[in-house]
Amino acid sequence: MTLVVSGASGLVGRALAKAAAGRGELVRRLVRRAPTAADEFAWDPGRGECDPEAFRGCRAVVHLAGENIAGGRWTAARRRRVVDSRVLGTRLVAAATAAESAAAAASGQPAPVLVCASAVGYYGDRGEEELDESSPAGTGFLAETCAAWEAASAAAADAGVRVVLLRYGVVLSPEGGALRKMLPAYRLGLGGRLGSGRQWMPWLGLADAVAMIEHAIQAEELRGPVNAVVGSVRNADFSRALGRALRRPAVVPAPAPVLRLLFGQMAEEMVLGGQRVVPGRLEGSGYRAVEPGLEVMLRKLA
Repeated sequence: MTLVVSGASGLVGRALAKAAAGRGELVRRLVRRAPTAADEFAWDPGRGECDPEAFRGCRAVVHLAGENIAGGRWTAARRRRVVDSRVLGTRLVAAATAAESAAAAASGQPAPVLVCASAVGYYGDRGEEELDESSPAGTGFLAETCAAWEAASAAAADAGVRVVLLRYGVVLSPEGGALRKMLPAYRLGLGGRLGSGRQWMPWLGLADAVAMIEHAIQAEELRGPVNAVVGSVRNADFSRALGRALRRPAVVPAPAPVLRLLFGQMAEEMVLGGQRVVPGRLEGSGYRAVEPGLEVMLRKLA
């Protein structure tokens, strides 16, 4: 199999590329600089430029690229970068995949599948409501960004490409993301709930983040939005589980007013808000989690 991967230098992208290469698959990486290796191909979402050779004869396109949402306070400039990196990049990849699909059809070859990352932020802060893929979009910056992000894949779907939109929860790995930021404080015994701790946190491990992509490529019945989570846990329960995994107390709370002061609206939507997400379509398509238990997984990672 030949995979085209954007965001191959990110947490999930690196793990996906390594797993695919280990199976003998060919990975073509989209890079924003001049290519320096045979498996690298140039693209520039801001200019609408992408090397079509990257997509030639591919079986799947996995689009993971995007500005780090948690990389700093949500200034007007950062918000523009976050939105543009997702919308422009997805639009470009979708158009390139649609073109390759047409070429494949003309030569009697199978069309590629497009797997795009999205996020559970699509649902906004929904309190106790249980959310499956039929739940409508919420409100707020994250929800609006995710809706525009997913809509940007329309060119591929309109061309008949099977498009899977993986709405990722919090990917837990000591190699990056939220868990990597949490671990130093927890190892010092300074971890604890955020705000009230009652907000729901949809979670999955890095192994599942990769396995869900592989499953989405293979499962022909999957298309459209798919909740890419293993489960959801309250923040206070997650904090206690991480403390137990590290054999450290987790009793130092971070008050909501302090978080709002430090991070503004980002704290409101990403830390103090939450989503009680269930993986309905994944489970219905036969997916079984690599790491089904949160505490067991945290003990391994810690």
